[in-house]
Amino acid sequence: MKVYVGNLPFTVDSEKLKDIFSSYGEIEEATVISDKFSGRSKGFGFVTFSNDENAKKAISEMNEKEVEGRQLKVNEAKPFDPDKPRPPRRNFGGGGGGRGSGRSFGGGRERRF
Repeated sequence: MKVYVGNLPFTVDSEKLKDIFSSYGEIEEATVISDKFSGRSKGFGFVTFSNDENAKKAISEMNEKEVEGRQLKVNEAKPFDPDKPRPPRRNFGGGGGGRGSGRSFGGGRERRF
């Protein structure tokens, strides 16, 4: 069973994530998701347990547990559904650009005051 682990401290890497959950049973894989450009952790990861019972125990005992000052969010991982509607991305303005606004700066007729 694959388990989602959110709100991870940025100091936790895949090896440390595996160490945190290893007391709950055999782990097939532990991965911390990182930004593909900066390489910095995105603050969440996945742990795959070979036994579903161990995974459920880890979920019940580790959810909302504090690790390095951050309260973990631990639950069963759900497969990504590309058709599921997602919340809209925030728009931080921008866009625009170009030479809009209909004004002319320079050129054209001479102004007299």
